[in-house]
Amino acid sequence: MQLLNGKDVAAFHGKRIARQIQVVREKKGIDPELAIVVVGDDAPSVMYAASMKRTAESVGLNARICQEKEGVGEDELLLLIDRLNEDPAVFGILLMMPLPKSIDSQRIINRIDSSKDVDGLTDANIANLYTGREGFVPCTPQAVMAILDYYHISLSGKEVVIIGRSHVVGKPLAQLCLSRNATVTVCHSRTNDLKAVCQRADVIMAAVGKAGLVTGDMIKPGAVVIDVGINRVNGKTVGDVAFEDAALRAGAITPVPGGVGAVTTMMILENVVCGIARTDTIL
Repeated sequence: MQLLNGKDVAAFHGKRIARQIQVVREKKGIDPELAIVVVGDDAPSVMYAASMKRTAESVGLNARICQEKEGVGEDELLLLIDRLNEDPAVFGILLMMPLPKSIDSQRIINRIDSSKDVDGLTDANIANLYTGREGFVPCTPQAVMAILDYYHISLSGKEVVIIGRSHVVGKPLAQLCLSRNATVTVCHSRTNDLKAVCQRADVIMAAVGKAGLVTGDMIKPGAVVIDVGINRVNGKTVGDVAFEDAALRAGAITPVPGGVGAVTTMMILENVVCGIARTDTIL
């Protein structure tokens, strides 16, 4: 069984991003910046924003946190997005979710210039993904593809089962797999006999947020298992896959923690670099 170590993948991309940013700064005098927008004091959002800022700075990318109070008005937040859209130093805007219930989240997301939407969540970028045009891809599905690429795992002709149909992970992940010539089945809470569907899969991607959902007897011997789930159980972080059980049958598997999540943050920074590349041909 091969362990698909996300930390190794993240380190590989981090070094590449750092080199690209250095080239941009030295040869073109561009000092790129990532703007991280946080509304309120939601603890996970605040912590992730701080972590994102540290990671960006570790590869030489400037990052600033734009903190807004919990009671910020929707129009005021839209004005902030407008200012960031117009700022030539900002090449990426990352909006921390969730927003307060009083705010129309999708309206705020769609106000972000699609060329700076490094989380790939605007309607424009989602449309680009589904029509095969150039644009930003949501970072968690992109992280899954980065892991497969790093370990030279091809999806062409493979049967892929994705558990989860969210707009952020499951659906875009299905589209990315289709673009690599996989045969894709998307499962969800209404799927009949999930076990039987999974047993025929060459690759299982679990992204539903239910600890231990995928057990060893659901896995075809030698199949690749990608665990996107993040759950807290008895004070520990675990995935959607019962790891020890699944590892006995899988040919390759990602751990949690240290798998997909370790790569996702780096994909946001890679999208910033891609945004620079689209405005400057030196990369």
